Amino acid sequence: ADRMPSHVAVIMDGNGRWAEERGLPRREGHRAGAAAAREMVYGALEIGLRHLTLYTFSTENWKRDPEEITTILKGIQREVDEETIRDLDVRQRWSGRPDELPEDLVQTLLSRERRTRTRSGLTLTLCINYGGRDEITRAAAALAQAAREGEVDPHLLGEDDFARHLPCPEMPDVDLLWRTGSEQRTSNFLPWHTAYAELYFTPGYWPDMDRRDLWQAITEYSRRQRRRGGVGAPLTSTENHQPSPHARPDPRH
Repeated sequence: ADRMPSHVAVIMDGNGRWAEERGLPRREGHRAGAAAAREMVYGALEIGLRHLTLYTFSTENWKRDPEEITTILKGIQREVDEETIRDLDVRQRWSGRPDELPEDLVQTLLSRERRTRTRSGLTLTLCINYGGRDEITRAAAALAQAAREGEVDPHLLGEDDFARHLPCPEMPDVDLLWRTGSEQRTSNFLPWHTAYAELYFTPGYWPDMDRRDLWQAITEYSRRQRRRGGVGAPLTSTENHQPSPHARPDPRH
């Protein structure tokens, strides 16, 4: 338990490819991906994870076919409308720009934030119409405005000052960034928060994932040493003195 991450962020990749390999329309992949996301919420609650952030729709996703974009956004709207996790101890958050998103979706997301803000279990953040560089640009603009109004001294700025001007200042740093679907890049996802995150890439497509895969990712995290620029803990005696494969067995055992 003392090696549990506090915050896991997930790039849920492979929905479309999962469907195409099965001869299905891509929309079926997104539907299956939504079911996998619900499964991860249950898995996170079961293991006691504090924060789970899901990359749901990026600012770059607007480059896709309009029909697929409509399918994705309608699927997100359906998920938040159905409130499948309504009775769970989950605080729901949204990170992203409202621009271009359907107004009904924006209002529903804001309503879920207000209604669940006092819950103390899992904090689930959906990144919808989110871009990491956009987030940093917006924070820089807010900080410049604050400096112009005399609220901050530009010569005394620190990381905490910048973090307070991010669109979601309450979001903690990410401990583990997990991406499915074989790709090994972070794709403009939470660049500020993942500066020291452990990276974990798996080949399976997102719709095939279930809570056991989340637990496996967390298990892998627990085996790693997080140095953050310092020196790691020394190896234990058992790690330093592994028996030789050719050593004779101890007759006392």
